[in-house]
Amino acid sequence: MDTKTVKKKKESSRSLFYRISAWLHLWLGLVTGIVMIIVCLTGCIWVFQDEITSLVLEPEANVSYQDKPVVQPSHIMAIAANEFPDKRVASAYYLQGRAIEVIIGGRRRGGPTLKIHPYTGQIMGKTVRKEGEVSFFRWVLNGHRFLWLPFKIGRPIVNYSTLIFVITLITGMVLWWPQKWTKSTRERSFTIKWNGSAKRVNYDLHNVLGFYSLLVVAAISMTGMVYGIEWFSKGLYWTTTGGKTLPPYAQNHSDTIQTLRPYTPAQAADGAWQQVASKHPDSKGFFMMYPDSSDRKAPITVTVYPSRGKFYDNQGYAFDQFTLKPLPKDEVYGTKFSEASFGNKLRRMNYDIHVGSILGLPGKVLAFFASLIGASLPVTGFIIWWGKKKRGTKKGKKSKSQAKQVDPTQPFQPARRSPVNRTVGPVFVPSTHSNPTSDSTNV
Repeated sequence: MDTKTVKKKKESSRSLFYRISAWLHLWLGLVTGIVMIIVCLTGCIWVFQDEITSLVLEPEANVSYQDKPVVQPSHIMAIAANEFPDKRVASAYYLQGRAIEVIIGGRRRGGPTLKIHPYTGQIMGKTVRKEGEVSFFRWVLNGHRFLWLPFKIGRPIVNYSTLIFVITLITGMVLWWPQKWTKSTRERSFTIKWNGSAKRVNYDLHNVLGFYSLLVVAAISMTGMVYGIEWFSKGLYWTTTGGKTLPPYAQNHSDTIQTLRPYTPAQAADGAWQQVASKHPDSKGFFMMYPDSSDRKAPITVTVYPSRGKFYDNQGYAFDQFTLKPLPKDEVYGTKFSEASFGNKLRRMNYDIHVGSILGLPGKVLAFFASLIGASLPVTGFIIWWGKKKRGTKKGKKSKSQAKQVDPTQPFQPARRSPVNRTVGPVFVPSTHSNPTSDSTNV
């Protein structure tokens, strides 16, 4: 019985579900492989953006905590006006232990960035970028989100490649599951045979590491899909809230017909800040969006971050830029985390689950290695497929060459018996193609 026949019998013994899963796993993985390598590798880097920025890229922006009042938003406006008279302050990000990051002009349109000492108001750094120029981590994020392509082209590619990747994870689990649980199948399924051949080690890296990282990689992938695939985002929210529709983000507007203007823009900024800071004196960070002077409807928004390095428990506030009247809060992100429903809590934890920060530093390490394994799966899978394809091609050529050795024009000549082989009963001849220690199936 030849190996090809055994292979066909083995495949025919598998269920239709298994064979469909194998076909989907192969071709979907080949189609999306390169995209997911880029997405996973950029995700690995993004996970530690805060740590890399603090330790490597901008160590000079680290500021020891002091029990002193921080500079007010109006002070930041004055500093920015002195440095860039023709530009407005777009936002200010206060983070305990770091200089205040002030964006001038607008984040998406490029422009300067100031690093301001939170207690003295001293300028600790200034960056002026050209139109379209971005920082290192913004470049990483652009690759992660849309492959450095035009947004409308790259974003759908990343979104639906991620969806396909989740399908390959599910079909991979089907292929991983042994037909029978024995001692040998358990060893093959849960351990890597490091002393095996290169082919065997590569197979184990794909099979075993894929199993161990399955749940984490699937969680990272699906939380990423929440940001990119609208129907998935709404469907997940509907499922986790018991049939509720995902509410849109609160679109608050300042009252443009208000004739009374009791506050200047600087006073309004300080007033909004003080209202929020007084309610959250122990928070580790604040993000303030200044209103666009060219858009009179724009409100002042302040987001509070009670925990450093985590975003799920943040709380957002919005104020009329003229009267400082509090505007309606967002249904999902405007309330306290402890008071939110299960579905809203899960939605608010989405980013922290995506980057692993939900579990602190250990969670980030877990997300890093899971993403690294996710990037390796298309590579090891391609090597497995290529090896099988190459082996099949060699077998096909060998069969053709053997067929050519038979000359149909010559009469059949029976093989002559050697006197040595004239024995009673069968004679066992060890096959030169059989190796009990090899990684392939012995027939």
